[in-house]
Amino acid sequence: MSAAHAKPRGDGPAAGALVLAATPMGQYGDASPRLRAALASAHIVAAEDTRRTRALAAGLGVVITGRIVSYYDQVEAVRTPGLVEAIENGHTVLVVTDAGMPSVSDPGFRLVAACADAGLPITCLPGPSAVTTALAVSGLPCERFCFDGFAPRKPGARRKWLAQLVAEPRTVVFFESPHRLADTLADAVDALGPDRRVAVCRELTKTYEEVRRGRLDDVAAWAADGVRGEITVVLAPGAAQVPEIDDLVGRVRTLAGGGMRLKDACAQIAEETGASKRELYEAAHDA
Repeated sequence: MSAAHAKPRGDGPAAGALVLAATPMGQYGDASPRLRAALASAHIVAAEDTRRTRALAAGLGVVITGRIVSYYDQVEAVRTPGLVEAIENGHTVLVVTDAGMPSVSDPGFRLVAACADAGLPITCLPGPSAVTTALAVSGLPCERFCFDGFAPRKPGARRKWLAQLVAEPRTVVFFESPHRLADTLADAVDALGPDRRVAVCRELTKTYEEVRRGRLDDVAAWAADGVRGEITVVLAPGAAQVPEIDDLVGRVRTLAGGGMRLKDACAQIAEETGASKRELYEAAHDA
């Protein structure tokens, strides 16, 4: 039976709705009563990993009575239209990921956007999130923060991204693979300086939870020996200020005078300083 033609049921969350539900990051006890009820009553459970979702349900003592479909990165585009149609036909579609909140660097955003465009009801069952959990235990300022998803994988893109954080006035939270953490922190030392404060949060809420806090150079040295587990990094706000555009025009003109194209010179200085490439080009062009 297709997702679009599954027989509606009247129990559980309001029929004809998309429900996003946060799942535990490591402790089943963090599951909310509303998550348990939704797993038991949703017409369709769209899961990032169906095996892990079945294990979660078993661990919670919940029987999933609806239809379970896989919904991970590689099948989002294909599965989304059918799930939207199912909701239009009066079904409740519950989206769960392996851990934490759907659509936050996990599958879900595409379906949320499609349902929003179609004017369909969307609701969320709040719960665990690695972003806010790491921020809370980091010991770094929490009043203003931004989330940057996963750090870029390629070295060049990663260094360019880090350059943009030199003068970032907010605390920055991002995810990183344990296999790339050492390289990312080493690049951060070069781009942001050894004194920038950082907290690396590993295996949050799990048995071997660990939070390493300190200067970037010290934490980078620790990570160089190898780190395992799920990683969330919290980076302190930058104290430096982006130089005024007018102060950078001279450096651009010097590069251009040496034979570099003006556009390329602006791009290089912008990457080094975090300044706006467009504003720098306009100022240099008019100078």
